[in-house]
Amino acid sequence: MAALSFLDRERTVAPPGYSRWLIPPAALAVHLSIGQVYAFSVFKTPLQDHFGTSGTPIAVIFSIAIVMLGLSAAFGGTWVERNGPRKTMVAAALFFCGGLFIGAAGVAADQLWLVYLGYGVIGGIGLGLGYISPVSTLIKWFPDRPGLATGLAIMGFGGGALIASPLTNRLLNTYAGAPEDAVAPTMLTLGTIYLVLMLLGAWVVRVPAKDWRPAGWTPPQQSSGMRSVGDVTAKNAIRTPQFWLLWVVLFTNVTAGIGILEQAAPMVQDFFSQIDAAAAAGFVGVLSLCNMAGRFVWSSTSDVIGRKRIYMVYLGIGLLAYLGVVLLGTSSVAVFVVLTGVILSFYGGGFATIPAYLKDLFGGLQVGAIHGRLLTAWSAAGVAGPLIINSLVDARRSSGAEGASLYQLPLLVMVGVLVVGFIANALVRPVDPKFHEPRDRRGDDSAATAREEARSR
Repeated sequence: MAALSFLDRERTVAPPGYSRWLIPPAALAVHLSIGQVYAFSVFKTPLQDHFGTSGTPIAVIFSIAIVMLGLSAAFGGTWVERNGPRKTMVAAALFFCGGLFIGAAGVAADQLWLVYLGYGVIGGIGLGLGYISPVSTLIKWFPDRPGLATGLAIMGFGGGALIASPLTNRLLNTYAGAPEDAVAPTMLTLGTIYLVLMLLGAWVVRVPAKDWRPAGWTPPQQSSGMRSVGDVTAKNAIRTPQFWLLWVVLFTNVTAGIGILEQAAPMVQDFFSQIDAAAAAGFVGVLSLCNMAGRFVWSSTSDVIGRKRIYMVYLGIGLLAYLGVVLLGTSSVAVFVVLTGVILSFYGGGFATIPAYLKDLFGGLQVGAIHGRLLTAWSAAGVAGPLIINSLVDARRSSGAEGASLYQLPLLVMVGVLVVGFIANALVRPVDPKFHEPRDRRGDDSAATAREEARSR
């Protein structure tokens, strides 16, 4: 137990002189690791061949993982605030990498349900805890530039596939036998690599001392625009209309992004018959770069122009880009790549900016817990986006449509989805002060969490 006390929040308070620039790399180590889930498609064909099944039962593994990500983030957010980032990062590493190990056992034993349990359920819990664990800590270290800080870390989640995809391919081709026989050792190898990387991040991470602030920075003394000087607990945040408006904003932005991401390779081939599978894979790589870059570039921009305005860009220009794909997408490959790249950059930027938006509206007291609850929108969008696109494309195909015409109706539906998000964002207003914590009862986030739990009992 004494050894485990190293994980306690009190043991992670940074000493004087500790550089806050060590925190983004620690967060990045976790996010690059769990970003492997975006490279799950590399496992798809080998798993189909191994289990002798179609694509749908294998795709369920990814869907379970994303649903569990949102649910574990929602239910674990308060626990994260109470126990601090180090304990949460260690828990995330054990769940995520343990999920890979159990998934490997399921493949070796020819038990698909065990892969659902391991990679999907247990690994998905690790995804959720790993995703939210550094967010509130980064915001506390960078109160002057929260968009930059969260963008640096969350960029890793979008870019994780850039590392995981070629690494997984190399491992599948390195181990003896056909790729379908190499899935289990590949999962074991990845799990071991990610376990070391995530634990290194947990070892480095620290929380700032209670009264610490960046040199030369003075916290605002009064609310300005969307930015509030008041703090709202997670329990009270979900009672505000602002929380649910942002839920809709995130849901619509993610649904539209996943709509492109999930169909990227077949879509570019249907739009341009001369594109082969190798070129389509390269297109997916370009979209991954746009996704990753958007998380840093757009979230940093939000520090300058404000969160509400940047979401007007994501949703407003995003719906115009979707219209552009419908009207101009077949004119040239370059136009198609630029438009879809813009959409995916907004998808990534939306993820990276939302923690700072929450901090502006609800304060930094329990922003991690509030963020966790909001990520249920991601779970819902992870189901809705692929369902909308796939069902409409299948319906169009059965009616005789082919090529680019397969996607006209689904893309127009996504335009409508983004219109809803644009309206929701326009309706966001500062939080009513009645939801703020009294000034004399504000303390650190762990104390506030304990008070909230005591009141709920």
